[in-house]
Amino acid sequence: MAVLPILPANDPILRQRSKRVRNIDSSIERLIDDMFDTMHETGGVGLAAPQVGVLLRVIIIELPGDDPIALINPEIIKRSGEQEVREGCLCLPGYRGKVKRPLKVTAKGKDRNGKDTRIKAAGLLAEALDHEIDHLNGILYIDHLESMEKLERIEGEEGLI
Repeated sequence: MAVLPILPANDPILRQRSKRVRNIDSSIERLIDDMFDTMHETGGVGLAAPQVGVLLRVIIIELPGDDPIALINPEIIKRSGEQEVREGCLCLPGYRGKVKRPLKVTAKGKDRNGKDTRIKAAGLLAEALDHEIDHLNGILYIDHLESMEKLERIEGEEGLI
């Protein structure tokens, strides 16, 4: 397992749409393990494969006190409600911005063993799923800001998505 470099927000890879994973093999399992190592090392709660330079539809999320989640080829199939959140990203450390995210989502995908899975989420987990799946589609949270002037500089905060 390894800690992978996280791409900065201006890297063009982050603006590309990720490819579907066709076969869940040892390379995908290793990617997921490396993504968890990277996320733990950097203090995040979620990470998408494009953030470490891999254009595959793989995300991970681990909220404090919850079991870790790895989803392959995830998609949100239902959104409801709205919440305004102060969000950050490991690709843009030191900044946060207020964005609107769904209050609740239902997502589906495959787990690391290839089993179909469905997640009903609210609050922070709904936000994290929406944020990470945006990364798979070449969208960053700053794209949801009213303007870049709304981006706030922060110091020493953890728990970035």
